[in-house]
Amino acid sequence: MFDVAELGRKIAKEDFKTQEPIMREALLDAQFRLREANFSVVVVIAGVEAAGRGETTNVLLEWMDARRVETHAIDAPTEEQREKPRFYRFWKRLPPTGKVGIFLGSWYTRPITRHAMGQMEESAFEKKLTQIKAFERMLAHENVVLVKLWLHISKKTQRKRIEKMAQDPERAWRLSDKDLAYSERYDDFRRVADRALRRTSTDVAPWKVIEGTDRRYRHMQAAQIILDAIEDRLGNPPAKEPPSSGLPEPQAINIIRALNLGQRLEPEQYREQLNAEQARLGWLSRRLVEQKRSAVLVFEGSDAAGKGGAIRRITRALDARYYQVMSVAAPTDEERARPYLWRFWRHLPRHGHVAIFDRSWYGRVLVERLEGFCSQLDWQRAYSEINDFEEQLTEAGVIVVKFWLTISADEQLRRFKDREQTGFKRHKITEEDWRNRDKFGAYEAAACDMIAQTSTEIARWHLIEAEQKHFARVKVLRTLCDRLEAQLGEAKVPQAGDKSAFEKKKGRKKDKKDKKKA
Repeated sequence: MFDVAELGRKIAKEDFKTQEPIMREALLDAQFRLREANFSVVVVIAGVEAAGRGETTNVLLEWMDARRVETHAIDAPTEEQREKPRFYRFWKRLPPTGKVGIFLGSWYTRPITRHAMGQMEESAFEKKLTQIKAFERMLAHENVVLVKLWLHISKKTQRKRIEKMAQDPERAWRLSDKDLAYSERYDDFRRVADRALRRTSTDVAPWKVIEGTDRRYRHMQAAQIILDAIEDRLGNPPAKEPPSSGLPEPQAINIIRALNLGQRLEPEQYREQLNAEQARLGWLSRRLVEQKRSAVLVFEGSDAAGKGGAIRRITRALDARYYQVMSVAAPTDEERARPYLWRFWRHLPRHGHVAIFDRSWYGRVLVERLEGFCSQLDWQRAYSEINDFEEQLTEAGVIVVKFWLTISADEQLRRFKDREQTGFKRHKITEEDWRNRDKFGAYEAAACDMIAQTSTEIARWHLIEAEQKHFARVKVLRTLCDRLEAQLGEAKVPQAGDKSAFEKKKGRKKDKKDKKKA
C-alpha cells in the first residue's frame, strides 16, 4: 500500500508559489460555505515518525480560518480519560456542524503503536479495528465527513530526517526517546499500519496516503484532499430520508404484557425491605470506589411509571459526592450539532461514581422513532450503535444496569389526573404527556422491539412491574444490588449487635495498651 508513496513526487518552488494563494482562497471559500451546512469535518493526520504531521497541521491552520478549526493533539490519556472507555476522549472532541476538527494523533495511534511494539495480541488488535470501523461508520451516518490522511516516507528518508533533527539545536528537543524507539521498529510499524489502513479504508472513511518526502507536495496534497471532501459534500448532499412514518401496533402477547402488574407490598413490608436494600446499596457503592469501577443506571418506561421516585430511593443510599442524575429532555442546539450519542458520552462517570440517566440514548428508538424526529434507517441502525456503545462501557469496567418501568393505561390515567390535582405535582404533567397517551400502544410496541434488540448478555433489560410504587421501588433497588454484587462481591451489611468500625478501632487500641502493660 505504501509503495505508491515512495515515487519521489515533488512540486517546484515556483509552481508552489503560484498554487498556494489559489488553494488558500479555495479553502477559505469552502469553509465559509461550510458554516451554514449541516455537517462537520473530521481530519485525521497520521503517519510514520518524522513524516511531517506537525508541519502539515501548522500549514493547514495558516491557510484556513483557524477560528473555525478545532485542533486536537492526542497524547497519552490523562488520569480521568484512563477511567473512561477508550473512545471517550475522541467523542468529547468532535466538532459541531459547520466546523473542522483536526486530530493530530487519533483512535488509530494506540492500537497501531502497541501492536507494532508487541504489546497487543493479534485478536485484540483485530477487535480494535472492528470497533474503529463501527465508530467511523456511525459518524458518517451522523453528518460527519471523515478525511483520513496518512503521511508516508521511506525508511531511508526517515533515518536522514531524524539524524538531521538530532543535530539541530533548535529542533532536537522535538525528538523523544519514544520517537527514537519507534524509528528503530520502522518495518514493524509499516507492516501493522499497512494492515490497519487496508482494514479500515471504507466507502465512508477512505484513507488517503500522501508521499511526504517533499514538503510542498505534501502540503498541497493534504489541502487538496480536504478541499475536495468539503466541496463534494456541499455539492452532493446525501438524500434526506423521510421521517419514520406509521405507528407500530403491539402484539397481543408480548414481553411487557406478560408481566404481573398485580404485585404489591404492604406498607410495613415496604419500609422494612426498602431500608434493607438501601443499606445494602450504600455498602456496595463503597465497593465501586475500592475496586475502581463505576456504574451507569438507565431508567426508561411509560410516562408516570415512577422513574423519578425510584431514582430518589436510590440516591438516598448514595454519597452525594459520587453520583449524578441526568434528566434527559430534548437536545439543546449544542447537542443537535453533533452525533446523538455525544451528549451521553460526555457524562460518563469516573471510577467510584454512579451516573443515573432518567431517559437516555434509547430516545432514538422510542420517542424519536414514534414522533418522526428521525428516519426509519436512523432508528433501525441505532440498535447496533447502542449495543456497541454499551459494550465499550462494560469493557472499560462500567457496570450497566437498565430498567424499564411499566404500568397499565388505566393506572397512567389515574396518575395523570392525580398530578393535575396536586399542587407540587402539576409541573410533572404537560400537554405533551396527554398527547402521548394516544400512542400508549405504539410506545409499548417500540419498547418490545427495543428490549428484543438491546437486551444483551452484558447489559440486559430489567422489567419492573410499577403498577404499585412500593413494589417497583423495592424491586429496582434489589435488582440493582444483585447486579452490583455479581460484579463487586457480596455486601457485608452490619447486623444489629455488630460492633461499629469506631468501636472495633477503640477495642484494638485497648488491646495494644493491655499488651504493653503485660
